[in-house]
Amino acid sequence: MDRAYALDEIKFKLTGGVLELELDDSALNQVIDAAMRELKRYIDTSKYIMLPFSHCIDLKDCGVSAVTGVFRTHGFGGYDTDGTSVPADPMLVAQWQLLGGIDNLTNISDYIYNYAAWNTSLQIRNTTSTDFAFFYDSYNSKLYINVTSDAPTYVTIEFIPDYKDISELKSPFWEDVLIRLAVALAKVTLGRIRSRYTQAGALWSQDGERLLDEGNAELNDLREKLYINTQLAYPMD
Repeated sequence: MDRAYALDEIKFKLTGGVLELELDDSALNQVIDAAMRELKRYIDTSKYIMLPFSHCIDLKDCGVSAVTGVFRTHGFGGYDTDGTSVPADPMLVAQWQLLGGIDNLTNISDYIYNYAAWNTSLQIRNTTSTDFAFFYDSYNSKLYINVTSDAPTYVTIEFIPDYKDISELKSPFWEDVLIRLAVALAKVTLGRIRSRYTQAGALWSQDGERLLDEGNAELNDLREKLYINTQLAYPMD
């Protein structure tokens, strides 16, 4: 999300392009950063990275907030890393013998045993190709992976990035939530400024109290919706 675009939209929502705004760009940037800092704990848009396998992987330079999954990049079944296909199903290979005539039924037990062994092998391959058990030490940015046997060459890691700037937001949904959160925070800030002093006997009055109440109501509504829809399966730091 472009910061200049965010500034223009927030200014328009607060002034309608007519009123003067007490907050300059520097103050509004602080409001945007505060909104981003609060919002990033709820963002569940994940990224993927492929790294060489190790039982302990240092993710300090990867900008990781939370790890949500570790997958075997080069596993069993399908195709090998060089594109070579795995051996064909022995039942298919021997099908012409099974259907070729009564004389070929003398070794049918061998084929049945081979087919049973093949299915057992498939079950083992499916088991060894599932997600890895892992633990992520967020304090030290260390990812520990449990692999009992047949360690892969590479692993693919699904993680929630540690968002630090609004330019990293690519989802229209989270961009919209960020703008709404920033506008609500700006209203609270403006409300406190305009209600700092009261005017007695004036022909007009500031809208500080109303703006403060409006901003707090919008903030509470947004925070409640974000909290209710939090992905509890993802760790929150």
